[in-house]
Amino acid sequence: MKKLTNLMLGGILLFSFSILSQAQETPIAFTGARIIPVIGDEIENGVLVVHRGEIIAIGDANTRIPRRADEVDVSGKVIMPGLVDTHSHLGEGDGGDRSTTTHPDVRIMDSIDPMSNTFKRALAGGLTTINVMPGSGHLMSGQTVYLKLRKANVIEDMLLVVDEENNIFGGLKMANGTNPLRNPPFSGTRAKSAAMIRDLFLKAQAYQQKIEDAEGDESKMPARDIGMETLVEVLEGKRIVHHHTHRHDDILTAIRLSEEFGYRVVLQHVSEAYKVADEIAEAGVPAALIALDSFGGKLEAMDFSNKSGKALEDAGAWFGYHTDDGITDSRLFLRSAAMAMREGMSRQAALESLTISNARMLDADHLVGSLEEDKHADFVILSGEPFSVYTKVEQTWIEGQKVWDRQNPEDREYATGGFEIYRYGMINHHVEETKQ
Repeated sequence: MKKLTNLMLGGILLFSFSILSQAQETPIAFTGARIIPVIGDEIENGVLVVHRGEIIAIGDANTRIPRRADEVDVSGKVIMPGLVDTHSHLGEGDGGDRSTTTHPDVRIMDSIDPMSNTFKRALAGGLTTINVMPGSGHLMSGQTVYLKLRKANVIEDMLLVVDEENNIFGGLKMANGTNPLRNPPFSGTRAKSAAMIRDLFLKAQAYQQKIEDAEGDESKMPARDIGMETLVEVLEGKRIVHHHTHRHDDILTAIRLSEEFGYRVVLQHVSEAYKVADEIAEAGVPAALIALDSFGGKLEAMDFSNKSGKALEDAGAWFGYHTDDGITDSRLFLRSAAMAMREGMSRQAALESLTISNARMLDADHLVGSLEEDKHADFVILSGEPFSVYTKVEQTWIEGQKVWDRQNPEDREYATGGFEIYRYGMINHHVEETKQ
């Protein structure tokens, strides 16, 4: 079992090495822009130098630029880190089936189309890293996957491996509240939902104990169970639970379960976070909020409020925003934090809530989420102030490679067109007609 894991990890790292080795050989220096590092002060007339997929220098106009660097004048523009989304459904993947309501063995990465043009929607919004989830109609719908939105033909070329030692590149999706309340084998009631999760984690603890008792003796090891292996990773803190939850009582149940079994959790959606902001802060668990400009839909979200961001900031909680795309559109991700600012949340909290705070929720803040030396060269070039309604995403860069450009007619149509361009590839038809 250990040997197989190492072989899998070696293959993934080989893919990563291949990607980085293809990054630009000549340094690129972006000059003249207002740079928002998120960590640290903003820099007027700044310099950002990237090379071989990483940031090698950032500073004011006096920053040393390598002699052989290509210089790009971006005066009048704004550069900020590539945006990080902790909850997305792009890529046309799926999760567990109706055979049971708990599927810790299911991996959404096995069903994602890496060539899906839905990823263009995220690039058009300045997103560079996303957490793709299986659905929330189950108590446990499967393993999530952390992706860099690199152009790729195989999913391995998109993986963001946050823990190379343990080969972790995703979390585990769980849910409570209304979504899993269906006929058996689903839970039917909220209390039964919690009971079923407790029972499953008790089994995982027993499986974990058998492994520990074997002390490396293969003859004493329990029969391999890939679902239990995933839950043991959760119990050992290697894999994060991303927990769909809306109502204040469901939020507290999600926290209670994580405390009972000692696993790490990110609360997703938390429509009524403002009602229990102090409790969330006291528990020390992060909350990934969704922002809405048109309320309604689910009864359990009827008390939703965009004031949750300010409430969590005032309580001293760790929080960010997500798209849940296609519930909200990745192209408008900057607007999520802007709507919270309108309710009183600070601008600094808004910047962090789309970048470094979310990177921390994926264990990826050592790689992405801010503009700092030695981090990945993931950034977005904006036409102006990030939270202005007049601002446009002009370019999106990942690891020193430009992956989206509004000046490119094909890319621009993904920013301005309707959803039909994602469903039927109308963009390709349009480009061919233009050539004729």
